[in-house]
Amino acid sequence: MGPLEEIRIVEFAGIGPAPFCAMVLADLGAQVIRIDRPAAAGTGQPSDVLHRSRPAIAVDLKNPAGLALALRLIDRADALIEGFRPGVMERLGLGPEVCQTRNAKLVYGRMTGWGQTGPLRDAAGHDINYIALTGALHAIGRAGDCPPPPLNLVGDFGGGGMLLAVGILAGILEAQRSGKGQVIDAAMTDGAALLMAIIYGFAAGGGWTNQRASNLLDGGAHFYDTYECADGKWVAIGPIEPQFYALFLSKAGITDPATQQQYDRTQWPALKLRLREIFLTKTRQEWCELLEGSDACVAPVLDLDEAPQHPHNVARQTFVNVGGVVQPAPAPRFSRTPATAPTVPQPVGQQAAGTLAAWGFSDEEIRDLRQSGVSSY
Repeated sequence: MGPLEEIRIVEFAGIGPAPFCAMVLADLGAQVIRIDRPAAAGTGQPSDVLHRSRPAIAVDLKNPAGLALALRLIDRADALIEGFRPGVMERLGLGPEVCQTRNAKLVYGRMTGWGQTGPLRDAAGHDINYIALTGALHAIGRAGDCPPPPLNLVGDFGGGGMLLAVGILAGILEAQRSGKGQVIDAAMTDGAALLMAIIYGFAAGGGWTNQRASNLLDGGAHFYDTYECADGKWVAIGPIEPQFYALFLSKAGITDPATQQQYDRTQWPALKLRLREIFLTKTRQEWCELLEGSDACVAPVLDLDEAPQHPHNVARQTFVNVGGVVQPAPAPRFSRTPATAPTVPQPVGQQAAGTLAAWGFSDEEIRDLRQSGVSSY
C-alpha cells in the first residue's frame, strides 16, 4: 500500500497544486479523502488524473451538519490540505485554530500563490505571475525574445504542490515527536524562489548574468541546447563536463578546431550556428543511433505520444495506463513498500460509505448523512 499507508489526510477540493499534492501522497499510500462542494463535485472522469487513487464526498459546508461532518473527519486526520485564498477556511469555520483545538497533532497544509502574509496575499494570480516575481520567468527564454511560460511546472507543481507535500510530511514527522501540529504556509512564490537556489548561487559567484540565453544552462552554451534534425524533429544535448564534450565531438564526427574551445564564451554564438548546420544533416533517429545511451549526453526531444513508448520509459514503467488514460506512474520508487497501481478518479460518493466507516463513522451515522442530504454519496 506504499510507505504512507497509515497516514490520513483530508483534502478540500481545489485546482492545480493542491490536488497534485494530494495525488502524490495518495500514490504513496496515504488514506486521502477529498471533500468537494456539491455544486462542483468531481464526476470521476479518467482524464482527471490529479484526482486519482482516492475517494471523494460532496459536503455542504455552509450547512451546520455538513460542517460537523468535515470536522469529524479532520478530528481523525494527520493532515489537511486546502488551496483557498487566505481567510476562506476561517470564514467556513474550518481555520487552523478551530481544527487544531480539536486535533492537536493536525498538520494544516495551506497552498496559495502569494502566501498567507504579505501585501499581495489577497490578490488573484496564476503560475506565470508567481514565477515572474521570483526571477525564474526572467531567466528563461531566448535572447531578445519574450520570456516563455514554462508550462505551469515551476510555480504550481514544483514550487507549489511538491513542496507542500514535503512540508506536510515534515510536519507529520515532527508531530509524532512533539504531539503538536502546525500550519504549513506553502506559497508558490517561496517555492519557485527555492527552485532557483542554484541560479542565485551562480549569479553571486559571477557565473550568471541577467541576459537571457547567455549562460551555461539557459541555452547560451552551444553544448547545452536543443537542435533541429533533418526530419524536423529535435534532440537535446548537454555534455557539460569536458570529457563528455570530447566524447560528443568524437561520436558525432565533429573535428572543427574551433569546437575544442568549449568554455570560450565568445565562441558560443558561432559554435551554436555550426552545430545547427551539423544536426540538420541527419534525422533524429540517426543521431540517436550515434549518440543516445552514451556519455555524450544526448536525448531525443519526445512529444506526449512518443515519451511513453521510449524503451527506457517502458522498461521502468514510467507511464501507466489507468482507465484508458496514459499518465505518469507514482514516483519515487520504494524497495520495500512500493506504491500500488493508481486507480481511476472516482465519482463523488463512490465507496464513500466504506471510507466513512473506515474513518470511524457508524452505519447509522452514515445512513443519517445520506438521508439528510448534507453529504451526497
